[in-house]
Amino acid sequence: MGDRSSRSPSPIRVLLVDDHQVVRRGLRTFLEVQEDIEVVGEAGDGDEGVARAEELRPDVVLMDVKMPGTDGIEALRRLRRLDNPAKVLIVTSFTEQRTVVPALRAGASGYVYKDVDPDALAGAIRSVHAGHVLLQPEVAGALLSQDDPNTGSGRGGTLTEREREVLGLIADGRSNREIARALVLSEKTVKTHVSNILMKLDLADRTQAALWAVRNGLTN
Repeated sequence: MGDRSSRSPSPIRVLLVDDHQVVRRGLRTFLEVQEDIEVVGEAGDGDEGVARAEELRPDVVLMDVKMPGTDGIEALRRLRRLDNPAKVLIVTSFTEQRTVVPALRAGASGYVYKDVDPDALAGAIRSVHAGHVLLQPEVAGALLSQDDPNTGSGRGGTLTEREREVLGLIADGRSNREIARALVLSEKTVKTHVSNILMKLDLADRTQAALWAVRNGLTN
């Protein structure tokens, strides 16, 4: 008899988008040793990355920022306009930190540096796949030093106490399931709260909600 319960869960399907073949090869080598991650394709620029993401429908896209032609941020915006469900993890160098905030605002779920070690890279992929937001301290600092009219500032007073609790947990990188457990709610109720938060603050997604929470002191 077939035992479904003994089957391994489907691997996380990853698309690599970088204009340097040696970088893609290195990323693939890192990831191929992970039993729960499968590299399903590669692309050498933003245009090809969008096309491959639409064709392959990966779970996670590792996206370089600086590429000839269409860069990573514009490719990310296109994916969001196409309602592509893939989580996008920006791969950047330390000297490109100024691009991280625009990438997060465009809908990225987080970022890693190009010199990341294999275990940390695999962990980052698992984290964004699970619905978490990778928001590192230097990004929070950059956000707090900027004025952005699109972050919903001033609308926090319209949130209920429960919505503020949910928002704080989103900023902590919790998935809906983890928030439901923490607040003893159903996952469906948490999804409703998240939708209401986004609507009230006029934000596009939970990444922007996490940024808003950091800016407005709702993190632990």
